[in-house]
Amino acid sequence: MLDWLKTILGDAYTPEIDKSISDEIGKAFVSKADFNAANTERKQLTEAIKERDKQLADLKSAEGDAEALKKQIATLQADNKKAAEQYAADLKSVRINAAVDAALTSARAKNVKAVRALLDLTDANIDDKGVVAGLDEKIKALATGADTSFLFDETPGIKGAQPAQSGGHNQGGADKTNGPVSF
Repeated sequence: MLDWLKTILGDAYTPEIDKSISDEIGKAFVSKADFNAANTERKQLTEAIKERDKQLADLKSAEGDAEALKKQIATLQADNKKAAEQYAADLKSVRINAAVDAALTSARAKNVKAVRALLDLTDANIDDKGVVAGLDEKIKALATGADTSFLFDETPGIKGAQPAQSGGHNQGGADKTNGPVSF
């Protein structure tokens, strides 16, 4: 939902306009969540490359026999394996967080941080398409729950719009006679 669009368009806003603009924006731009995930991945990869370069420099300057170098290489390989596993876990966490934020935003959560605190994501898994297994059901349960439904905005209409007023008041200043009105 593009809340900023409501502000710009005011009374001319419709859900169809929102959907049309969202679809077109999606063709040319990357979502903030996807950008943040890619940026985090780039930073981690840059750090990993720096670490590998340092390790290679240490190996080049190391003195000793072949057996000592083999032990040092084995140690570095183990460290690199641990770093790769940590990187994969961090990347998974970033991807899950981005998917959860996007899902909560599309579910019209009033406060994403508050709703996220109520979600149990300890065993969350994400597929290649960026979908977290079981997340939609958990969000729907919160959105319809008696004690948590207030955390979601139920009305997708325009806020602040008032119906036309009727009555005996001549508010517009127009002549209410049966004849033609001239301005």
